[in-house]
Amino acid sequence: MATGPLTKDTSTIQLGLAQVRVGASAANITSLAPALTATNSIGALANTKFTSKVDFWKLESGFPLNEDTSIPIRESCSLECAFKEVTPMNLAFARGIDASSGYTLVHSGEVGLGNLTTPAFLRMEAVYTYPNGTSFMTIIFPRAQVSSGIEIDMKTEDAVAIPVTFESKRAD
Repeated sequence: MATGPLTKDTSTIQLGLAQVRVGASAANITSLAPALTATNSIGALANTKFTSKVDFWKLESGFPLNEDTSIPIRESCSLECAFKEVTPMNLAFARGIDASSGYTLVHSGEVGLGNLTTPAFLRMEAVYTYPNGTSFMTIIFPRAQVSSGIEIDMKTEDAVAIPVTFESKRAD
């Protein structure tokens, strides 16, 4: 007889990475369903990580103080990934530039440094395909900003993996 935490549904097990798609926010802001396609993918990835953080205010009373309740007061969501394909478009996205209507060349282009401005609002969709090949989970940030710097760690025997963090912002 088996004991412990047993699998209830093997089709719900996640294995592998999500495909990260990035495009213009304003043009797709009203779409609740996925609006981007595989052509908007930033390509091969080393990792993907979704985070949903909630800060709670705690009501305490008595002596010594004991917690009575917790009330959520702040929420933030982000998706961290590391892309392997070093293209001008991917580097522009990583700098917080809306590269969805430019940067079409794969090996040639300029991404300016300095003159920092507020990162552009982007639409980010992370599409995960379950191992059964028929079930999908899509994380949609209709209005997101990049909140990371660029770090390209070149290695002798491994592809680079450039980390980028997309933070979800209000889209109402």
